[in-house]
Amino acid sequence: MIIDVQLASLFTAVALVVIGIFAAVFLDNLIKKVIGLAFIGDGVNLFLISMGYKAGGIVYIQLPGMAADWFAQNSAYPLPFALVLTSIVIGASTMAVMLGIIIVLYKKRGSISASKILGE
Repeated sequence: MIIDVQLASLFTAVALVVIGIFAAVFLDNLIKKVIGLAFIGDGVNLFLISMGYKAGGIVYIQLPGMAADWFAQNSAYPLPFALVLTSIVIGASTMAVMLGIIIVLYKKRGSISASKILGE
């Protein structure tokens, strides 16, 4: 049985979100928590991209000579791709800030363990 590309992408997106939630909730290392949050963001991005996927679709740039109705029926939906590009930029800058805060916490507390920093 061959699995559809869109269905495989959805399963992968769910797996990334589940792994990310596990890392963010259950792991004690702050860097691993940040990586888990990145997994959640990547899973959501993959979900959005797979929702915009159209089997046999074309790139959403109308070239000269294309009929408007044919173009509208065959082009992929461009909004998820624009949202994902924005999300990637925001996610990268947020991750950089989180890692910077972890560096400051390590210099101040001498550990990157969440339980030691919180004093538990």
